[in-house]
Amino acid sequence: MLTILKTTIRLTTGIVALTALGWSPLKGQSIQRVEPLNWWVGMENPALQLVVYGPQIGKSEVQVDDKGIELLRVNRTENPNYLFLDVKITASAQPGWSTFTFSQGKKKLTYRYELKQRNQAVKAQGVTSEDLIYLIMPDRFANGNKANDQVKGMLDMSLNRDSMYLRHGGDLEGVIGKLDYLQDLGVTSVWMTPVLTNDMPLASYHGYANTETYHIDPRFGSNDTYVQLGEQLHKRQMKLIFDVVPNHIGSYHWTVKDKPMADWLNEWPEYTQTSYKDQTVFDPYASAADKKKMVKGWFVPTMPDMNQQNPYVQNYLTQSHIWWIETAAIDGFRIDTYPYNDLDFMGKWTDRIQNEYPNFTFFGETWVQGVANQAYFLGGKRVGQEVDSKLMGVTDFQLNYAIGDALNQKSEWTVGANKLYSTLASDYQYPQPEQNVIFLDNHDKDRFFSVIGENVQKYKSAMAWLLTTRGIPQLYYGAEILMKNFSNPDGLLREDFQGGFAGDKKDKFTVAGRTEAEQEMWSFVRTLANYRKQHPVLQSGKTMQYVPEDGVYVYFRYNEQQTVMVMMNCNDQEKEVKLDRFAERNAKATGYLDVISQQALKPIDHKIKLAAYETKVLDLKF
Repeated sequence: MLTILKTTIRLTTGIVALTALGWSPLKGQSIQRVEPLNWWVGMENPALQLVVYGPQIGKSEVQVDDKGIELLRVNRTENPNYLFLDVKITASAQPGWSTFTFSQGKKKLTYRYELKQRNQAVKAQGVTSEDLIYLIMPDRFANGNKANDQVKGMLDMSLNRDSMYLRHGGDLEGVIGKLDYLQDLGVTSVWMTPVLTNDMPLASYHGYANTETYHIDPRFGSNDTYVQLGEQLHKRQMKLIFDVVPNHIGSYHWTVKDKPMADWLNEWPEYTQTSYKDQTVFDPYASAADKKKMVKGWFVPTMPDMNQQNPYVQNYLTQSHIWWIETAAIDGFRIDTYPYNDLDFMGKWTDRIQNEYPNFTFFGETWVQGVANQAYFLGGKRVGQEVDSKLMGVTDFQLNYAIGDALNQKSEWTVGANKLYSTLASDYQYPQPEQNVIFLDNHDKDRFFSVIGENVQKYKSAMAWLLTTRGIPQLYYGAEILMKNFSNPDGLLREDFQGGFAGDKKDKFTVAGRTEAEQEMWSFVRTLANYRKQHPVLQSGKTMQYVPEDGVYVYFRYNEQQTVMVMMNCNDQEKEVKLDRFAERNAKATGYLDVISQQALKPIDHKIKLAAYETKVLDLKF
């Protein structure tokens, strides 16, 4: 979900012209687009639907000269500028070029379409609890190529780092150049906000209103640059996460400017915005009108809502996502604004992708209130669910709320430390809670360092929790160096990472560029992140938590080889904790190693003292 400047942009009509490889025009006619750009032999599903776009192309008869491609059906729509071709890639198909011929009487137009050999390099590994995700907004992270800061002909030609709504110039080459930094920090997976072309006149930097489906935004780089990023990550045994937005597209997308059919989008007699009331999706008493407004209303005026019940839309979206996985060796999807999608379609979409890539994983943004509401959108059919979305994990907003409450509120029956305990206790509602992505902040949420009043000790406690509790932890860029600010407006959350841009006075990517406090925090995160990376007990170990007492929350992660004890003091004063209470897990312990300091801890009278807001991560020795 992305909150943006809600400026209504008038939809315009027109034709987007791209040069298509291999077409031969006749008497002014042309094929301007064929999507997907190419396909592969040897896919599990041999079916493919090609979208062909050009002036009056829909009036053509179609033939294909390659026995490896069987033309099953020619689908025409009310817009004569489109054809949807159902084809089958036969078992005998070979990599190479096939020629499609489009005829109107004696007039002929040809188009050469490429089938490629599948690349068997590492791809689609999935993102699991073994990983640590680093979330990057590429425009604000690092500028590796100043030549692409502005691209002639694009609607947004801005370049002003002093403005939070204009482009700053960060790009994919900038991310590639910082992979050593991320690897050293302990990161294993990189998730970037959307990188597809976003040729919108305002706030184009964030990427959530794409205007192209198969092209990286040229201000970020090229498709080849993105492929290179995946290759560089995989060389480091790291992973690539693609931010997909199936619910909506940008108002300047070529299929919006010249729609293939009347029901390509969810449209209303007059502009209708979603209610943002996710409850209507699962409310047994909800009116059909309320549910329709939630799911089919537009997110904002500049983001038309895709009609995911239209089979042509379904194919268009699904094939594009498979194309990107195959092209760029993507390992997992983060799915934007998940509750706003048609869940029946999302289930089918997931099945089609996993049919090709069995290990591929998905996590959906579920910015809702309450564990039950959040769990509803996950895969599996539970009480009250009409469809199975097949979704594996969610962005765990409920634990995000809980960690903030634990450190900011006095612990009482249902708040403070007890909120953190009770939220995790509700994990029984999740099919696989370890696949939930946990986080302190992101590109839409207040920076956590600001949330806890810039209290460094609280912040260390939050980081210790993030890197030791169940789930897949996610860091937002700059969290490791105490970046701060609130989301009013959003641009304050998306400041540049100092050192990533020419002319920066400080380089926060280096020790020399950080303040003492920043370096201390960076070292803290690095120590815990790499410890987690090297110890499966914090990745996939079992969890046992104890009811908080006197504002102290204690839990264990354990397996057959190791036990880690986490003690979090959620009070503004020192607390002494008796260890006898935890005998179920520590009775046979002969020693306690402080993971951060690497110093042996010797409890006095079987008690451990915790400073105000201190969290200790202890490796138990037996």
